[in-house]
Amino acid sequence: MDAFFASVEQRDFPELRGRPVAVGGSSKRGVVAAASYEAREFGVRSAMPSVVAARKCPGLIFVSSRFDVYREVSRQIREIFGRYTTLVEPLSLDEAYLDVTNSLRPELSATAIARDIRRAILEETNLTASAGVSFNKFLAKVGSDHDKPDGLTVIRPRDAAAFVAALPIGKFYGIGPVTAQKMNEIGIRNGADLRRFSEQDLVSRFGKAGRYYYRISRCEDDRQVHISRTRKSLGAERTFETNITDVAEMKERLNDLAERVSSRMLNASLLGLTVTLKIKTFDFEITTRQTTTDVLRGQKEEIMELVDLLLMHAPGPPTKPVRLLGISISNLRSLTDDPIPVQLRLELDAEVSAE
Repeated sequence: MDAFFASVEQRDFPELRGRPVAVGGSSKRGVVAAASYEAREFGVRSAMPSVVAARKCPGLIFVSSRFDVYREVSRQIREIFGRYTTLVEPLSLDEAYLDVTNSLRPELSATAIARDIRRAILEETNLTASAGVSFNKFLAKVGSDHDKPDGLTVIRPRDAAAFVAALPIGKFYGIGPVTAQKMNEIGIRNGADLRRFSEQDLVSRFGKAGRYYYRISRCEDDRQVHISRTRKSLGAERTFETNITDVAEMKERLNDLAERVSSRMLNASLLGLTVTLKIKTFDFEITTRQTTTDVLRGQKEEIMELVDLLLMHAPGPPTKPVRLLGISISNLRSLTDDPIPVQLRLELDAEVSAE
């Protein structure tokens, strides 16, 4: 979908159409969740601090998010997908991979299916979508971003190598701004440059991700479209209106987050083995502290027990003012899976002492 959250707001509120819109909080600690294309022309992007966005775009209109509405529109869109294939892998509310190798409309080509879907989305939701059509996930994803908004890009096998060779490295799916900058510094500016490096060299420079970079530069991606994606982690975080310096207040805020995470985990029938504490200081420096145990965690007290250790353990509590705290649980196990031993918690009489 094209600027999904912002486009829904512009659709539902005509006074916003044609104007720069940011979905998210306008406070000094707010963050942009989505930006309309009018706002993007000024450099406004998702995940950008609201104060920065407002500086870049005078007259930027901030609107509160309405996730219930976005989820309902997403449900409509996925119903449209289901008319053409049962193999749909959602990436988020507004994006999905579709495998149409053996579609429910065998008389239509993949390109014709993409056109039909985009037409149906426009007619039924009054929103535009962009699509990428190709023979693997990487190329389809790159194609979907190539001609936005309201675009359709088809990358055929005979054209793929030339397309990737000319693609700027910052446009490669899976290569973020920081990695792109590092690549630019060693002369990698497009796919052709990337292809000149051996797999061993890329791994030595970029770790395990180097294998992925090596393959996509050669248009290789054998990942399948999976109907259901296994959740890898679950968490919650909060940005504060004012920076926190008091450790007791940090613990209080973390306790609230642990309660939110616990509620979400139990509602999803999940437990986890790995707890991660995220800390962002006033200067936007992010650090994470993580620990894994052999005891499944799900209750708030169990989560907070490890979070407290992570906060206080070496190198100790943050020494700089904190603007954001977050807790996430990974290495998840479903309560419906085969039983995994769970440590029993024994209530001991505090007055009993060892002799």
